Amino acid sequence: MNGRVVVVGSANVDLVVDVARPPRAGETVLGGDLRRNPGGKGANQAVAAALAGGADTTFIGALGDDDSADLLLLSLECAGVRTDLVGRVGAPTGTALITVSPDGENAITVAPGANAYLTLSAPQVERIAEADVVLAQLEIPLGVVRAAASARRAGAVMALNAAPARDLPEPIWEAIDLLIVNEHEAADYALTSGPAEILASKLLGRVPAVVVTLGGDGCVVAERNREPVHVPGIPVNAVDTTGAGDTFCGVLAAALARGLPLSEAARLACAAGALAVTRPGAQDAVPTAAEVAEFARGKET
Repeated sequence: MNGRVVVVGSANVDLVVDVARPPRAGETVLGGDLRRNPGGKGANQAVAAALAGGADTTFIGALGDDDSADLLLLSLECAGVRTDLVGRVGAPTGTALITVSPDGENAITVAPGANAYLTLSAPQVERIAEADVVLAQLEIPLGVVRAAASARRAGAVMALNAAPARDLPEPIWEAIDLLIVNEHEAADYALTSGPAEILASKLLGRVPAVVVTLGGDGCVVAERNREPVHVPGIPVNAVDTTGAGDTFCGVLAAALARGLPLSEAARLACAAGALAVTRPGAQDAVPTAAEVAEFARGKET
């Protein structure tokens, strides 16, 4: 295990059904069998950082006192994630309703549940202060994101996967070392449209480094005083894209915690994300570090 990552974020149980196509407004569509999987952007990213990224990973989040919480804790612990600081609150564990079409694309609606009640305790703040990389998302209260950023030690990286897109107060913008967004989120935050390189360059006016993910086309890595780098995607047959972006974020954070440069970390993250879409589910689809390394080597030769 190399590097220390603390993921502060959401945990949800995913209720997934395969459909021929997503329903239109007011329409009912018959689907396949219902699957109940561990998910949530924060928990997914923690599993990816530990399992695919090989980092010493702690997950800080909030769960209810229900069997959904038990399912999530089991998945996290089986991946090697430290769960000793996961909180329990008097609300149901978060739930995501997901439809998946034959091309692997998904549509997701989230009921936050316990995630909306997450706060940081003194022991959680202490663990954050030990991390090399702190990774957060926006399925939790913005005050928690800000508190996590304030708790990190000098020299640690505060990485924000700013999804789903929300209005961010200036103190959060000032605390971000690395912003990770997809093309749509990048356009929302940049307040314009255009190629990913242009969006990333515009966002560098607010944060020191940006990664814009492009799905199957890889990602764009942008850092101040450097030319943007396009990291190409790896062609695969997609089965389910649920959680692929979270796999990318978790592996990216783990690689940075191990000391890799951002562009190299992004290459590993792209390989992990590509592998993840070839399997159904979110946490269930996360590959191991050995699988990612072998896959990345094979695509380089």
